[in-house]
Amino acid sequence: MYRLLLGKVSELSAQPLPCALIKHAPEGARRARWLAGRVLLSYALSPLPEIVYSAQGKPAFAAGLSLWFNLSHSGDRIALLLSDEGEVGCDIEVIRPRKNWPALVEKIFSVGEQAEITCVGEEQKLTSFWQIWTRKEAIIKQRGGNVWEMASVDSTHFTEGFIAHYQRGALSLSLCTPTPSSHIEIIFAAVNNQGELMFTRSPD
Repeated sequence: MYRLLLGKVSELSAQPLPCALIKHAPEGARRARWLAGRVLLSYALSPLPEIVYSAQGKPAFAAGLSLWFNLSHSGDRIALLLSDEGEVGCDIEVIRPRKNWPALVEKIFSVGEQAEITCVGEEQKLTSFWQIWTRKEAIIKQRGGNVWEMASVDSTHFTEGFIAHYQRGALSLSLCTPTPSSHIEIIFAAVNNQGELMFTRSPD
């Protein structure tokens, strides 16, 4: 089972949560993203299991629960990938200009990844960059690694799992899973006109 939940940080972080959970929220810039992630997790699993952190800082459910998850955010967007198949990684990025992206391609993209960008038209190169970037990040996050490992990951020759990529408007999203994620359940979280948070399953 794979379940993907998508929403906006600004909407989700404003939702009520138990005081016992809120007291663990960090202060500063990370607070809204942390709260938004806990709202998605609380919807997916109620009551919310204990969350622990690896030595590398990757959050996970406490030992004894055969469920795995990964969170990602970009701008006001957040994604939660939930699995009962094994460790997962996800990365969401708003497709946006990045001044130094050609230098990053040359520095940390593999030959195969660079070839993908070369093969598309000029107007698609930035989109292709973010697609490959999210694939690489999803692989690293599944492993529990960090962004400094980017150059060592070749998403065009990945044999340790499965990669799926989705593009929805200006959003680029990649998932790294231990088994094929072709039958993934996608759920959108959004506040309606009455100010209520609603969760809607994708018909796809």
